[in-house]
Amino acid sequence: MKLVGYARVSTVEQNLDLQIVALTAAGCAEIFTDQGMSGADFHRPGLRKALRYIQTGDMLIVWRLDRLGRSLVDLVETVNSLSRRGCDFRSLTENIDTSSSGGRLLFHVMAAMAEFERSIISERTKAGMDAARARGARIGRRPSMTLAQIQAARHAVEIDFDPIPEVATRYQVHPKTLARVLRNS
Repeated sequence: MKLVGYARVSTVEQNLDLQIVALTAAGCAEIFTDQGMSGADFHRPGLRKALRYIQTGDMLIVWRLDRLGRSLVDLVETVNSLSRRGCDFRSLTENIDTSSSGGRLLFHVMAAMAEFERSIISERTKAGMDAARARGARIGRRPSMTLAQIQAARHAVEIDFDPIPEVATRYQVHPKTLARVLRNS
């Protein structure tokens, strides 16, 4: 089993030394790093290299959970992805170790919290949209054509027999958009 470390700091002014020392003391032979990278973005070069490097039976180790990332949903997905590949995960500061039953339990509790968080956000979004609709606000994209433009385009196509592509160009919409708008209005 290889112990693979990952360290990250958010700004180039910050120092990775504390994390690297802790990861080395934990037995990491290989340590991947990202400096000046936000924890919100899970597409970091050092993290991608670490995840490509790790193999079945290996363990990814971080100094603190937030060094892997800030989004609980993405953290859970990353650790679950490791698990599906037969790899374990360990966070030194929080003492989470998915190679033990207690560590897996703790991590599953975190996963349940992430799912709860997603459903709460979804419910709030839906409630906000319902409230906006009740106030008369329009939800979604702005219409591609005004009512006056639709009426003029309909006249051009149905009365003047102008070709739809020509009329669409006149109103700066795609011919399929114009055909849909005429069909639905």
